[in-house]
Amino acid sequence: MQTEGHTVQKTINRYRSFRYELILEGILTGAIAGSVVVLFRYLLSHGEEILKWVLNAVKGKPLLIAIWFLALTAGAFFVAVLLKWESFISGSGIPQVEGEMIGELDPCWWKTLAAKLAGGLVSLGFGLSLGREGPSIQLGAMTAKGISRISKRSKTEEKLLITCGASAGLSAAFNAPIAGVLFSLEEIHKHFSPEILLSTMASSITADFVSRNVFGLKPVFDLQITEMIPLNCYGYVVAFGVIIGAMGVVYNTTLSKTQDLYQKIPNQFVRLMIPFLLAGVFGLYYPAVLGGGHSLIEVLTSGQMMLGALCVLLLLKFAFSLISFGSGAPGGIFLPLLVLGAVIGSIYCNAVGIMTDSLQGLLDNFIILGMAGYFAAIVRAPITGIILISEMTGSFTHLLSLSLVSLIAYVIPDMVRCAPVYDQLLHRLLRKLNPDRETSLTGEKVLVEGMIFHGSEAEGKKVSEIQWPRTCLLISLLRGEAEFVPRGETKFLAGDKMVILCDESAQGKLHEVLLNVCETVKMESVIRSHS
Repeated sequence: MQTEGHTVQKTINRYRSFRYELILEGILTGAIAGSVVVLFRYLLSHGEEILKWVLNAVKGKPLLIAIWFLALTAGAFFVAVLLKWESFISGSGIPQVEGEMIGELDPCWWKTLAAKLAGGLVSLGFGLSLGREGPSIQLGAMTAKGISRISKRSKTEEKLLITCGASAGLSAAFNAPIAGVLFSLEEIHKHFSPEILLSTMASSITADFVSRNVFGLKPVFDLQITEMIPLNCYGYVVAFGVIIGAMGVVYNTTLSKTQDLYQKIPNQFVRLMIPFLLAGVFGLYYPAVLGGGHSLIEVLTSGQMMLGALCVLLLLKFAFSLISFGSGAPGGIFLPLLVLGAVIGSIYCNAVGIMTDSLQGLLDNFIILGMAGYFAAIVRAPITGIILISEMTGSFTHLLSLSLVSLIAYVIPDMVRCAPVYDQLLHRLLRKLNPDRETSLTGEKVLVEGMIFHGSEAEGKKVSEIQWPRTCLLISLLRGEAEFVPRGETKFLAGDKMVILCDESAQGKLHEVLLNVCETVKMESVIRSHS
């Protein structure tokens, strides 16, 4: 009991002093994690060039085609072996990082790092329709975890560093430092505080600096916006937001069904053979759908593709992306879904153009709106989507239309209760794991931050009236500039920030309480405020 009390005191004291070290540790994490992700991105760029060369070399030569398909089979087998060695590299890796942040998962950092790097290179290098951002975020997070383990940091510090690593991963993958910060707060960490903001900013900016020294200062998508959408055309923008939101529901629902179908195939190697062999077929007959689709954006902005060709491209890219990701191959959905959104935007602009010339010259605008709207509809992180697309295109002049489309695209799936894609993937992952998965956790004490939202169930209630998990203790309450230790009789006010000490194994249950009781606005509160 004395040892446990010493550990708790050490954790709290370290948390206080750590605030002043966060920026330096964020810079260190950003430099190392950014370098790992830049290496991954650099190797991928050369892999894409090799793939193009191979496809040009084998066309029309049956013997070379047969050898190429044998190579694809070997690639699928290699990835299957990696997945058997370390199952946490499956898919994008973002749900795995989220699972670790809530205390449900604890993968081996060096195995995950090595296997994800190799598996991602092979899967994307052979042309599967996957993105680099998910693996980059997981690589950044696992690098940060490695830094934490080597330097023997506490679990609380480790989770802060993992958030920094995830931020650095997205920043280095897309040259988008602000989006890296927002994504890590909005999707990974789930909570905001000045300390975590400063550390992730330091990490993200450092990773972006490393990336730009290798890949240059140009934005990822070099789109030239010649004119803004006129205000009298915003009716078309609203209609597009509804369409892109509905398409997001279709994507998330179809992805879930695709994974259900794959689960009926027990052998992992057989599951992987499907997208790998399809990559061979598409490489010979329709290479436009291969890979993440970065080069497709340039084709779309040229305006040379007819409406029928765009519809075929959307159908095949949509199907191949779901088949590739559903198989469990290491790779993300970020970039493919952005490209799909761009194709939908191009189709919409062309279709409206048949009826009226109101959108003449606005093709690039709707391509950008499509990317941001589709991201908001599928991931449900609209602020990250708006800033990400702005940083990737190098233009912040279209924030009004981006915000409008993203808001509508966010609301449509929410109205039909379609779960965000990464929440859906995390729940599926946790259901598959062994029920005794918590035995792999260390049992360390973790500090978790939370906030009382306006209209939440906890607002106005006493601390003792909240059903906290059994091994949790509320140790600090920040109200404005004042910080004090709450008692059972202390009433929560909207805007209160909490620091809660809990066992690592109870962290998942604590996050559920924070989400449902402290952060979810209750309808009764809304009704009372209007009556």
